Amino acid sequence: MTTPTDLPVLDHWIAGVADPGELGAAGRTGPVYDPALGEVSKHVRFASAGDVDRAVAVAKAAFADWGESSIAKRQQVLFGFRELLNQRKGELAAILTSEHGKVLSDAAGEVARGLEVVEFACGMPHLAKGAFSQNVSTDVDVYSIKEPLGVVGIISPFNFPAMVPMWFFPIALATGNTVVLKPSEKDPSVANWIAALLQEAGLPDGVFNVVHGDKEAVDALLVHPDVASISFVGSTPIAQYIYETASAHGKRVQALGGAKNHMLVLPDADLDLVADSAVNAGFGSAGERCMAISVVLAVEPVADDLIAKIRDRMGKLVIGDGRRSCDMGPLITREHRDKVAGYLDVAAADGASVVVDGREVDIDGAADGFWLGPTLIDQVPTTSAVYRDEIFGPVLSVVRVASYAEGVELINAGPYGNGTAIFTNDGGAARRFQREVEVGMVGINVPIPVPVAYHSFGGYKASIFGDAKAYGPQGVEFFTREKAITSRWLDPSHGGINLGFPQNS
Repeated sequence: MTTPTDLPVLDHWIAGVADPGELGAAGRTGPVYDPALGEVSKHVRFASAGDVDRAVAVAKAAFADWGESSIAKRQQVLFGFRELLNQRKGELAAILTSEHGKVLSDAAGEVARGLEVVEFACGMPHLAKGAFSQNVSTDVDVYSIKEPLGVVGIISPFNFPAMVPMWFFPIALATGNTVVLKPSEKDPSVANWIAALLQEAGLPDGVFNVVHGDKEAVDALLVHPDVASISFVGSTPIAQYIYETASAHGKRVQALGGAKNHMLVLPDADLDLVADSAVNAGFGSAGERCMAISVVLAVEPVADDLIAKIRDRMGKLVIGDGRRSCDMGPLITREHRDKVAGYLDVAAADGASVVVDGREVDIDGAADGFWLGPTLIDQVPTTSAVYRDEIFGPVLSVVRVASYAEGVELINAGPYGNGTAIFTNDGGAARRFQREVEVGMVGINVPIPVPVAYHSFGGYKASIFGDAKAYGPQGVEFFTREKAITSRWLDPSHGGINLGFPQNS
């Protein structure tokens, strides 16, 4: 692709400086859009395999010092980064909105949730402690230590360009690893902003690097012999590909995939709370999040009343440019908007009832923006692609069920197991649900049950590949490897030679 000379070009970030790549101006680039305007705002470099090699080599060289640095030094950098990020989070949110399209308040919330993991990582001296057992045998002690892996790769999605990288790199850095981040090419500027802020906080050059690009850059990370681990969030097909490719090349992998999250509404639920929650969880961030509620399982006879309440709330939403105090912004690209809108025709063909058609919404924004308003579909057959597919847009489906048991059966029959919620005033039903449902993150009268930073994030089934969830205790385990040491310091009374098999005594 030829890059127009009147638009800025975003470089990689390697060894502490903006880096145009080995081919410079002759290299490949991709467009970065302002989704609310439908216009290209800049271009971004696409890394070659050689660019990834250089970034990994820089990170490997930096690991020699960073991996041996004191815990105190790492914590000073993380605390400094936390303070700078907290002071300038509004600046980051504005960059995020300009390239992703989510409204500023939503962008600020994303930064705040990422900041929680930074704060969690600031407690790493306690979290990464080993264990010690004294005198396991006569004058023999055993203890364990946690060591960093080395160079770690992070591949993050477009829908949370700030939060998802922060799920991983604060813990990776705090435990002594060095990082190569490959953000989405659709909204890449956040990654460079974070890299510069880490440098300002005192992170040595080369410890955190950013390479932009497409599949060529991803594949180069997956197979690189000096990359010890891969952390990924994205769609299930790509998560599976990431896991299979990287693990085949000897890497530790955490690959979080897609979702089709259900909200089960029992007849005793507070329908006003349910309606508020369904709108918030279904249409926040234009539905472009893996924890969005996309299916409401309404246990009859509540469906008609609930749909009326949801429809009423949808009619009050303002859709438009996220910089204009709107409730919901555009989708990320024109192609994705068209794909999501196509499901409305599928719904009608499959016999569902389109209650609110997002293609007909009034917009407070530029005519060329990638707009699709909140959409509500009733009587969705479970055989329809509208029910089965991860649509990843502002489309909320209602499926009417006869009982609690039918609802749980539908949830458990699905290929995904990321998030789910139940709405009820029956504590016994809620406790039964949390045991019976085959999903990794469960909300009880909470529509988006994303765990706080000191618990771990991840689902079941096709929503995760690999053994480790993101952040929290599992994140610490993922970015460290344990070494066990058995030690005996001899004194003058040691017992001499014994060729027998060692025994505890």
